[in-house]
Amino acid sequence: MILKSDEIANLLKSPPEKHKDRLIIRPLPDLDKLEKSGAASVDLRLGTWFVSLRHTRFPALRIDDTAEAIGNNSRLSRTQFVAFGKEFFLQPRGFVLGVTLEWVRFPTNLAGYVIGKSSWGRRGLIIATAAGVHPGFTGCLTLELTNVGEIPIAIKPGIPICQLFLHKTTQTDLVDKSTFVGLHQPALGKVELDEISRKLAKGQPV
Repeated sequence: MILKSDEIANLLKSPPEKHKDRLIIRPLPDLDKLEKSGAASVDLRLGTWFVSLRHTRFPALRIDDTAEAIGNNSRLSRTQFVAFGKEFFLQPRGFVLGVTLEWVRFPTNLAGYVIGKSSWGRRGLIIATAAGVHPGFTGCLTLELTNVGEIPIAIKPGIPICQLFLHKTTQTDLVDKSTFVGLHQPALGKVELDEISRKLAKGQPV
């Protein structure tokens, strides 16, 4: 069941002494505005950090077990800080990783997903994420930003950029332990060949 805005606002109002395992979003949204919006999501804002790939360092981006291909290091990517009030220009067909301004903490009975705002999509800015947010996740959310339009798009840290939908899950003590938990900057993450992939590459039975 997807939560409506008034339910989200009530969860965010929950005092810490009453519910230790609770939903937290910081900075806190305008709860009165959220409660009255009638929406089924909460808007999140663009943060100040961006990560882009270095186009000239590699002839191709290969997904294998080499450190250059799977790591989030300076050889493969460039990290840039853009202060509030400044602009980041995303060129046509350009791609960059961004991050939400908000730091979020999910309780163990809630999961979510993030999608871009249609007002940005109609201007050519497509906002994708590793859409699912698992129960127990803590940190800022990485956003994949692509300009599919014909002109550069100026984006500013602090602007509403995406929307977070929340839904209830079966209560569990397990929490998200992925490599993206606790991050405050966007990260490429790792793409590694698993055992089945290695066997297939060698023509071995699986």
